[in-house]
Amino acid sequence: MKNKKLEFLKTYFIITFGLFINAIGLTAFLLPAKIIGGGASGIGTLLYFLTGFPVGMTFFLVNIVLLLLAVKILGTNFGIKTIYAVAVLSLFYSLMQMMVKGPIVKDAFMASIIGGMLFGVGIGIVFTQGGSTGGTDIIAMIITKYRNISPGRIILMVDVLIISSSYLIFGSLEKIVYGYVTMAVSSYAVDMILEGSKQSIQVIIFSNSNASIADRIGNELHRGITFLKGKGWYTNEDKEVLMVIARKNELSMILRMIKEEDEEAFISMASVMGVFGKGFEKIRY
Repeated sequence: MKNKKLEFLKTYFIITFGLFINAIGLTAFLLPAKIIGGGASGIGTLLYFLTGFPVGMTFFLVNIVLLLLAVKILGTNFGIKTIYAVAVLSLFYSLMQMMVKGPIVKDAFMASIIGGMLFGVGIGIVFTQGGSTGGTDIIAMIITKYRNISPGRIILMVDVLIISSSYLIFGSLEKIVYGYVTMAVSSYAVDMILEGSKQSIQVIIFSNSNASIADRIGNELHRGITFLKGKGWYTNEDKEVLMVIARKNELSMILRMIKEEDEEAFISMASVMGVFGKGFEKIRY
């Protein structure tokens, strides 16, 4: 029970951190440079420069409408994480927009790069915890229910439309280009975060303390361990070898456990192309 509570708190702490990073990207870099990004925050930015209405409030209202539509059309498929992300991100946008008084970076191109990177990293972190910031994701899910169009294409088309609309406010093609740069950089950042979180490793462990090492990895990391039968060529002795498949970000914890149980352990590590099954990816081929 205690472990589940800690895991719950850890998940929401990471989501909150991702939302904070996202909010910095928008309010400290994109807004001061008058760069319009995609999604519900892009709609909020457009309305802000058009009417002065706070971005956070628009973001919240747009997502509330989309969530209500989604519940009606798709059913109650949205978890508490999405509702939490929308509420907290709306709050961050509102508070940080009041706090940031001027541009941190004066060059618009640099602002689009840095802002887009932070924006995408924040979303990617939220995605790794099974959350979502709503917006165009919900639009894509609604449309794909009735039309055989990929969600990625729908999100791209909606974002291009939002960014292109900035011409009606600023009358500047340059701003549109910066918006596209932001969109490309943020998409790349999301992919990098998601791919990084999915990278897996294979660890082979030769030790005289295999049982205690296996117990710790299984109980503390909840990873499966396979015992392999081996035989040393030099010693001509039968040996049990441990094989563990885990996420790359779990490697430091595995090494710490091994060291604490057997400092003389012999370890071999390798990256793996892909891992499918329980605790990893689903087979989609």
